[in-house]
Amino acid sequence: MGELWMRDGDRMLFIGDSITDCGRRGAEAPLGGGYVRWFTDLVTAAKPSLRVSYFNKGISGNRVTDLLHRWQDDVIYHRPDRLSIKIGINDLHSHLGGAPDSVSPERFAEVYDRILAWTRTELGCPVVLLTPFYISTDRSGQTFRSQVLELIPAYIQTVERLSVAYGTRLVRLHEVFQEQLKYRDADTFCPEPVHPNPTGHLVIAQSLLAALTD
Repeated sequence: MGELWMRDGDRMLFIGDSITDCGRRGAEAPLGGGYVRWFTDLVTAAKPSLRVSYFNKGISGNRVTDLLHRWQDDVIYHRPDRLSIKIGINDLHSHLGGAPDSVSPERFAEVYDRILAWTRTELGCPVVLLTPFYISTDRSGQTFRSQVLELIPAYIQTVERLSVAYGTRLVRLHEVFQEQLKYRDADTFCPEPVHPNPTGHLVIAQSLLAALTD
């Protein structure tokens, strides 16, 4: 295995929505039962001498606007040495559903930019961004799922653009799952397109580990 992004003694914080949360505030405390836990276990197995403290601050249902409201308390306050952000699918759903407080692609870009600028000013720590994803291949144009797949590139492109602008690491999760779906059906990775099962979470964890290995 190559050199890892984390250093001995680092504090690494994960923040996002339900996919990051994954029970971390309940029975699966403190890291949740999803990709955050898988990732930390993979790192421990590969680098047993590496001492890293991990913090999961995912909250189910969050959008980028929710992250902005709690950024001071849940990120800045903890002064992480490494930061992982995965957000976007709830923003997309709110816009597609026409919610009064929906987060359009333009609003998503504006708020995400504010968060990253704030992080750079206050912390200056290395960051990795994970794109939103949707585990479906429905391109019929007749279903909600196909509408999501039509709209999701607008949110993904924002994450990719901001990754370049702020010099972050990047995990293109939507591409990762679309590649997987060439060989296996969606049920292999999820009970529905948003929330992965253990196999889906392992795919995320391994993709994150690969992005953080030089």
